[in-house]
Amino acid sequence: MTSVEVPYSVAAALPSLSVFDITNEISREVSRGAVRSGIAYVRATESSSLVRVTERECGFFCDLEDMLGRVVPFEASQRQRLIMMLMSPRTEQIPFTDGSLCLGTWQRVLLFGFEGEPRAGWSVTLVG
Repeated sequence: MTSVEVPYSVAAALPSLSVFDITNEISREVSRGAVRSGIAYVRATESSSLVRVTERECGFFCDLEDMLGRVVPFEASQRQRLIMMLMSPRTEQIPFTDGSLCLGTWQRVLLFGFEGEPRAGWSVTLVG
């Protein structure tokens, strides 16, 4: 699991946000699995976390914060809970073939934690 650097403006607006790139770990689980082709069902195990497949680049976080700032004002009570609701569901379903994830060239599997968990948990179920 690799920690992802979040831009300062986003970190200031969401101080308890932690983001981890779990692509390599998911890929390892898929390649070791008994199912060779199907869907990898990846879920966050913490109630304040979620999994997303997206490009891992700074612009994504800035765009996300801009959007969230318009939809959920910074002064809103329970802001993190509202953001979690907007970003739900908390899971991703990723196709795989011959033991390899079917992701786009720049896509990564990111685990978002919204309550400052230093190592938010995840699980994967392979269905084929």
